[in-house]
Amino acid sequence: MVDAFCATWKLVDSENFDEYMKALGVGFATRQVGNVTKPTVIISQEGDKVVVRTQSTFKNTDISFKLGEEFDETTADDRNCKSTVTMDGDKLVHVQKWDGKETKFVREIKDGKLVMNLTFEDIHAVRTYEKA
Repeated sequence: MVDAFCATWKLVDSENFDEYMKALGVGFATRQVGNVTKPTVIISQEGDKVVVRTQSTFKNTDISFKLGEEFDETTADDRNCKSTVTMDGDKLVHVQKWDGKETKFVREIKDGKLVMNLTFEDIHAVRTYEKA
């Protein structure tokens, strides 16, 4: 299930991410850094939990969760969310809820790459990662 995602991934392409961050309400300075930062994402499984570590020169974040169980998450832009991650077929679906808002990340493996589709309201961004 999650095994296909368990690897170290390096960002290689990002489309419309600035518009996505702007829609979320991320400030200009943070967006500038977010646009030039090429994070490394390390996905692993520890027992019945999935761990997603995001490392960059800007900020490191770690989340640990059980599939299908809601957990508290503080995002890189300091939003406090109630998050849930589930498997939908071969896709890893991550939903964040805060202040009556909701955003969704859908991660899937395509041609050996990790493709992350981010959606908030009518804004859509795509981040593509290759194995490091």
